[in-house]
Parts: sequence; C-alpha cells; structure tokens
Amino acid sequence: MQKRWIIGLLAAAMVAGASGAALLAPTRVGAVDREVIQLLQMVTQLAQQQQALQLTVTQNAAVEKTLIEQSLDSVSKLNQSMGALQKSVMDMQANSGARLDSMTTQVQGVSDNLQELLARMGKLNQQLTDAQTAIQSIDAKLAGGAPPPGAAGAPPQGAAGATGPPPSADLLYSNGLRDLNGKKYDLATQEFQDYLKYYPDTDLASNAQFYLGEIAFAQAQYSQAMNAYTKVVENYPKSFKLASARLKKALALVEVGEKTTAIRELRSVVRLYPGSEEDRRARAKLKELGATV
Repeated sequence: MQKRWIIGLLAAAMVAGASGAALLAPTRVGAVDREVIQLLQMVTQLAQQQQALQLTVTQNAAVEKTLIEQSLDSVSKLNQSMGALQKSVMDMQANSGARLDSMTTQVQGVSDNLQELLARMGKLNQQLTDAQTAIQSIDAKLAGGAPPPGAAGAPPQGAAGATGPPPSADLLYSNGLRDLNGKKYDLATQEFQDYLKYYPDTDLASNAQFYLGEIAFAQAQYSQAMNAYTKVVENYPKSFKLASARLKKALALVEVGEKTTAIRELRSVVRLYPGSEEDRRARAKLKELGATV
C-alpha cells in the first residue's frame, strides 16, 4: 500500500514537471526570438551604415578626382602660358638686340658729345684769350699801315687755305660725329682720318679711331672694321672705348665666320669688363653661339 502511494506520488510529480515544462517553454522561446530580432536589427543598421559610408567615400573620391583633374588642367594651361611668355621674351630679346646694335652708335655719339662739351668748357678761356690776342694783333697791323686783303703784296684768297693750319680738332670731331649719325660715311671717314692725322694724341683720338671701325662695320666692311678696332686696343690702352672695341671686333669676327676667334674675344670682354653693358652683350652673344662663358 505504501509502495503504491509512493509510485503515485512520483507519477504525479512527473506529470506536474511535464506540465511546468510545457508552461515555461513558450516564455524561453519568446526571449530567444527577441534576441534574434535585435541582432537582425543591429546587422541591418550596420549594413545601412556601411552603405552610407561607402556612398560618402565614393562621393569624396569623385570630388577629389574632379579637383585633381581641374588642377592638372590648370597646370597644363599655366605651362602653355609660360611657354608662350618665354617665346615672346626671346623674340623681344632678339628684336631688341638688333635694334640695340643700330642704336649703339647714336648713344655713343651722345656720350662723346657730352665729353666734347666738357673739354670745350675747359678750353673756352684759352680760346677767348687767343681770339683777343689775334684781334689786338690785327688792330696793331691796321694801325701800322698793313695792306688790306686783296691789295698789292697780299697773298691771294685761298692760298692761306692751302698752306694754312688745318681745321680745329673740335670742328673736325664734331663734323665727323654729325656725318656719322647722318650716315654720310664718306665724309665722316675723311673727317676722322684728318683728326687722327693732325691730332693723334688728344683725348678723343681713340674715339675717332673707334668710329672709323663703326663706319666700316655699318658698311659690312668687316675686315676694315676689325683693323680699326684693333688699333684702338693697341694704340690707346687707356681709352674708355676699349670694351666697345673688343666687343665690336668679336662681332665682326662672327660676321666673317671666324667663330672660334670670336668666342675667345667675347670671353675676354666678359673677363676684363664685368658688369658692363659690353659684358652683358658678350654673354648674350656667347649664348647665341652655343658657347659657355
């Protein structure tokens, strides 16, 4: 009897346990489902965030690509502009170099005229004194009964021109410069030659010699020009025309095709007269000839 009661009690417990398990099962399944749903929602959010991030990265990459392309385009246009500007500068230098050669003689003429004026100012008092002395001498002769011009015993007109003194140094030099600037080369040549003949030791003698070279150069007589420039260098070592004479001699050598000698002369100008206008022109010519300084 007791045994049966125990068995019944155990059966009842088992039934109760089964019933309890059945009652608790839905609660546990519901909790698991909620966790799964939450995980799915998190995964969905992460996926959406990843897509948004990827879209942002793609957009930024497109913007950066556009900026890079624009920058490259700007650099290309800048390079083209710089190339055009460089070509313009080179053309201007070539044209200005040609014009500079044609203007050099005139500039030098102006400089020489200024020097001539200064020299004349220094000689003015002496010239006035000489003129006064000559007038006094004429007055004295007239007062003493000297025969007037054209009277018996007086020399015929024109004779004094043939045997008298040459024109003054100032007159010869000024006329030479005037005719040189006026491109009256034959007259200028004769006047500068006369200046050197009668006044070889004056301060402007080296200038006269230099301008004989300029006249020959302007007429494409390059051998004569070189000879004239060489005389400046050799005969007038203190002349302020030395740098110009060396430079123009080098340019004349280029014209006759003696490139090697010309380059040597140009390098001498650079070495002997640094910082001068002749130095600048010599460097430009060396570059044009493809030679180093």
